[in-house]
Amino acid sequence: MFLSVFILAGALQASQGDAGPETGWQLVWQDEFDGEAIDPSRWGHDVDCWGGGNAERQCYTPWPENSSVEDGNLVLTARHETVEGPDRPADQLADGEEPEIVRREYSSARLVTRDRAAWRYGRIEVRAELPRGQGVWPAIWMLPEDNVYGGWALSGEIDIMEAVNLGTPCEECASGVEDRVLGTLHYGGAWPDNAHSGSSVSVANAAEGFHIYGIEWSPAAITWFVDGEAYARQTPDDWHTRGEAPTATPAAPFDQAFHLILNIAIGGHLSEDNNLGGVSNEGFPKVMRVDWVRVYACADGFQSDGTCPAGGSPDSQ
Repeated sequence: MFLSVFILAGALQASQGDAGPETGWQLVWQDEFDGEAIDPSRWGHDVDCWGGGNAERQCYTPWPENSSVEDGNLVLTARHETVEGPDRPADQLADGEEPEIVRREYSSARLVTRDRAAWRYGRIEVRAELPRGQGVWPAIWMLPEDNVYGGWALSGEIDIMEAVNLGTPCEECASGVEDRVLGTLHYGGAWPDNAHSGSSVSVANAAEGFHIYGIEWSPAAITWFVDGEAYARQTPDDWHTRGEAPTATPAAPFDQAFHLILNIAIGGHLSEDNNLGGVSNEGFPKVMRVDWVRVYACADGFQSDGTCPAGGSPDSQ
């Protein structure tokens, strides 16, 4: 049996009675954002102006103007304002090296469960309302807690949901406006020899209300869902890593613990190279609301095809 979930020091374990036993899933971690502030035992803030390696234009801050809890929701806010901060994340600095301070024209927030909670396999669900606008790039995604197979993308990246330019003109979209969300894996070699594969699905009124974005992740497959409906599936035959860790399995690099990330990026290649192009400054601030985050383990272990034995999905009322 594979261990389905890792709960790391500082994380708060959820009530195990919240998922019906008939589903086969067991709730092991959650944040309902019912308090008055972001819980530091669950979430940390990345603070940098690096741009994610994608030429994004924001500085991520820990300021309450960019991330807060309001009316039972986590609220991430991207603002059009001049801000300054370190040019790189701390993990990209050599011992004793100080970052350069750079200036950007947008502020935003990137929340992470790194060093607090990370999971290997399970079902991860996030109920969120997404922002619209050209150049706006909200994301719900995961990175490895430890780069067992090497630096990005040797150790992988799991994108549960990304969306760019929602509500802007889209020739490829049946509705005529951008309404697609993406589910993607990154793997292969170290940059620039990395690879990726994924799918998109149109979500009616994607920027008009809350939807549930999730994955089911087992040693046999990763499946993507919107509002409980599966729209994509990948298996170990679809990915690989060039890492040479002695513990590698056929599912590598997605056989290790990953932590969760919630953020709004502004600009970057994926958004600026599509739809109307560039970044529009209309309609700021841009807000992403998260009603809840829930993580489930497969209580009795996965079947060989990756399904949780009792079948069905967690109760996501």
